[in-house]
Amino acid sequence: MDSLITAAARALATGDPLGALNRVALRDDAPALALRGIAMAQLGDLARAKALLRRAARAFGSREAVARARCVVAEAEVALASRDLGWPSAMLEAARQTLEAHGDRLNAAHARYLEIRRLLLIGRLDEAARMLAEVDPAPLPPALRAAHELIAAGIAMRRIQTQAAHRALAEAARAARRAGIAALSAEVESVALLLNSPAARLVARGEERALLLEEVEALLASNALVVDACRYAVREGAAVVALARRPVLFVLARALAEAWPADAPRDALIARAFRTRHADESHRARLRVEIGRLRTLLRDLAGIDATQQGFALAPCHAREVVVLARPVEERHAAVLAFLADGESWSSSALALALGASQRTVQRALDVLAAADKVQSFGHGRARRWTTPPLPGFATTLLLPSPLPGD
Repeated sequence: MDSLITAAARALATGDPLGALNRVALRDDAPALALRGIAMAQLGDLARAKALLRRAARAFGSREAVARARCVVAEAEVALASRDLGWPSAMLEAARQTLEAHGDRLNAAHARYLEIRRLLLIGRLDEAARMLAEVDPAPLPPALRAAHELIAAGIAMRRIQTQAAHRALAEAARAARRAGIAALSAEVESVALLLNSPAARLVARGEERALLLEEVEALLASNALVVDACRYAVREGAAVVALARRPVLFVLARALAEAWPADAPRDALIARAFRTRHADESHRARLRVEIGRLRTLLRDLAGIDATQQGFALAPCHAREVVVLARPVEERHAAVLAFLADGESWSSSALALALGASQRTVQRALDVLAAADKVQSFGHGRARRWTTPPLPGFATTLLLPSPLPGD
């Protein structure tokens, strides 16, 4: 490897893409193409970076297995940054195995971290945690150690384990300082800001207030009966009744919790659960049936008493009933929450992350675009959607799969 390539690689390792380009911008040999691609990725020109990395992989040829594998890993990182979640992960796994077989443990570890980050982004927390536990970060250089701790913090935050998240972020900050890469330190700081951003709202006794993630953790650990509108469940301590697949029952549970300790009028329950303004006897009969189903599901946590006006929750053990809601609620809040990270997303990537069909996501994007809440650029398969960060959103910390009909 010649001196210019070596100098450019060192510049990239320290987060200086312009310094790297100054050395290899006019060269078209395979190593220079690869370094130019990485530099363009660091500068944010992801489309150009992807094209350069593919050219570099072709230029290295079949005999340069390690170099080609490194190009695949770099392209996977570009795909992740551009939210191309459908990028073939099998290619990344094959590249990682090649790197490990040839003793390139650092780039192999980087490849594994990319796959873990993808799993975290699409909500597969158990797989991400299992893969992360298989990596020993101790021998890694500071930049990769920071990446390891950032992923650990992300998993802890999604699991609402704030103390573990704080510890991981502190380790990530120390590693980033040792690495001396400004962009990495900025990434750690941006993740740390989420812990000081509203993650949810508490609704109780007719009042509401914003909650930080650590306050959400404390609430879920308390003996309050919590109707969780972030994850569509009713909770009391370790007991959880999931209602994500029972949207009508969840709407009724939330309405009863918001009215507690008073009762909720029958007409109000019918309007919210069945989306009608004019209740007739058939609606009242259906309400009785759905209340009976909800009463059966919640029998270990609370009763539901009929009153002269409607129905009222009667907790079995809890002294308080509260609703845990998203910071911002609207029909397509889940889509907006993902777009609130400031990155550009394709509709297929959003569908994968949300666990919904691409057509459902596209309809939501069309509605949001008509309301000037999102904007798109590009055409066809290259079309991407984005929005400025929204006040009040802590991105995807408490996002579940969407309710049917969202």
